[in-house]
Amino acid sequence: MTQQETTPDVDEVFRVETHGIDPIPDAERHGSAKDLFWLWFGSNLTFTYVINGALAVAFGLSFWQATAVVVISGLSFFAVSAAGLSGIRTGTATLVISRAAFGVRGNFPAGVLNWVVSIGYTIVNTVVGTLALEVFFAETGLGAGNGVRALALTLTLALTFAVAMWGHATVQFAERWMAYVLAAGFGALLVFVLPGADTSAPAAAPGPSGWSLAFVVMLAGPFSYLPMPADYTRYLPRTTTLKSITWSGALGGFVSSVALGVAGVAVATQTDMTDAVAGTESLLPGWFQPLFLALVLGGSVTNSIITLYSSSLNLQVLGIPWSRARAIVISAAVTAAGSLGALFLTDFTTSLLSFLSLLIIVFAPWGGVFLADMLLRRCRYDSDALHAGRAGAYWYRAGYHPAGLAALLAGMVFAALTCDSELWTGPLVAPLGGADLTLLGAVVSGLTYAALVRRSPAHAPAA
Repeated sequence: MTQQETTPDVDEVFRVETHGIDPIPDAERHGSAKDLFWLWFGSNLTFTYVINGALAVAFGLSFWQATAVVVISGLSFFAVSAAGLSGIRTGTATLVISRAAFGVRGNFPAGVLNWVVSIGYTIVNTVVGTLALEVFFAETGLGAGNGVRALALTLTLALTFAVAMWGHATVQFAERWMAYVLAAGFGALLVFVLPGADTSAPAAAPGPSGWSLAFVVMLAGPFSYLPMPADYTRYLPRTTTLKSITWSGALGGFVSSVALGVAGVAVATQTDMTDAVAGTESLLPGWFQPLFLALVLGGSVTNSIITLYSSSLNLQVLGIPWSRARAIVISAAVTAAGSLGALFLTDFTTSLLSFLSLLIIVFAPWGGVFLADMLLRRCRYDSDALHAGRAGAYWYRAGYHPAGLAALLAGMVFAALTCDSELWTGPLVAPLGGADLTLLGAVVSGLTYAALVRRSPAHAPAA
């Protein structure tokens, strides 16, 4: 054999990754659990958590009540990070592994919706970063107007696309080094906003509606990651332990989300956060304001990188017969088009956010079934069968797993009945005192799945 035939593909920084959803061979596995800390820490240093913390106060919670919601919600990263063990065991992406719970065909609708959600959040982050960069240009005397906004959008998209296009190793490298800079900047932000926080109790108790909406807002971010943890663990050696990946990844996501969530809570007790960027900026010294805008841009980019990268794997799961690097062009093009619409059509962003918030009706129950299936199998899968289609053990009945789909439907019905969003209010919201219990759809679907399966599925391999 020639040298080229015997040399395995190498996952290197600034080299286009050749693997997609195909299983990563043991000879090409590398890295350690500590890489996950920087991945989840860097990608969650995003201004979105500041906005979410501020919303908790807007729902009527006091500083300490909202802080408690932020901290409790941050613990959900332990479940997200633990789900990465499936990637170590199989060497493939999360949405390939979920075929075991729903069947090859039954997995398809969730794959479509997840791609829509990934692109939707990438658009939102791109818009936030673009607007911050536009203000930065204006404040530094570089001009304003549609031309400057278009330039800001181009630069934001270029930063995101370049890293995601190179692939896994470059994504991890960029998240680590951007995390160093962003952590220092957001640490300074905390120093500026925490001392002035109003820690007094509110005039009236928030009630069930305020508490539930605050949890929905804070947990929506971690829940949106459930279809992607294996995407970033599939290169790790098989000897990597559940304990190591759970703690490393969870601490990364927990520290950054909680720190920025608390910053948002503190800012909301001091100023109007209708325009969250402008409201936060008003509390900062003048010399720090340009740096703050750079932080907003950087945080938007770090979060968009991982969602855009996972979206390219998602397209392969849906059957796009292209390499990961080529498939990502589709995601980037749709992101660019959506961002243009959001920036130049006034009502688009609000409509997009409302639509994305409604999709928790699907993804909370989806996450419940996926996690329940993983627990029942003790994360043991037949890696070959995941890719075998009709010939594999996960084809079930005509490509559908009845237990998984029935459990998903049960969770979705519960979530729809108890959802309180701008586009839909469930009939049980009023009898529950205004409480939004959408996220409990995950519990309903998980328990339903366990009851239907009754024991670890017989087709799950022992190793």
